Amino acid sequence: MDLEQKYQALLGEAQRRGLPDVDGIRLCFQALSLTAAIDRDCASRLAPHGLSEGRFVLLFLLDSARGGLAPNVLAEQAGVTRATVTGLLDGLERDALVERHADPGDRRALRIRLTAKGSLMARRLFDEHSRWIAGLFGKLSTDERGQLAALLAKVADNLDAGNAGRAA
Repeated sequence: MDLEQKYQALLGEAQRRGLPDVDGIRLCFQALSLTAAIDRDCASRLAPHGLSEGRFVLLFLLDSARGGLAPNVLAEQAGVTRATVTGLLDGLERDALVERHADPGDRRALRIRLTAKGSLMARRLFDEHSRWIAGLFGKLSTDERGQLAALLAKVADNLDAGNAGRAA
């Protein structure tokens, strides 16, 4: 896999300086380069539909909530701020994909629901997106997928423990 140019430059500098564990640095840069490539591919697949990843996530969450969701619940489930959700919902509403309704239990509160157009788009894109994601790992056997998951978990454990960058 080709590293992004910035990571090639940083790796070259790490080698020049003789930093320890250049192989570990290379692996980190490979993971970052792969993540960036996946993000770019995802964005290019959603853009023709007028969607960002954030807008896509809200459609996904709302599609599984038949009665709609409150904006604060959407923010919590999507892992973003309420202000971010408000901006995303404004765009989705302009595109006639969602509607804001008064909450029947509390008329001061809002419930966000997909429109018929939003539901149709959501179903079509979720199927397409799921196939794309599955295809990313399609060449890996079941055992390889398990190994990759275990290896990624080990790296994540280092982050969780605050040990990244410390010698073992």
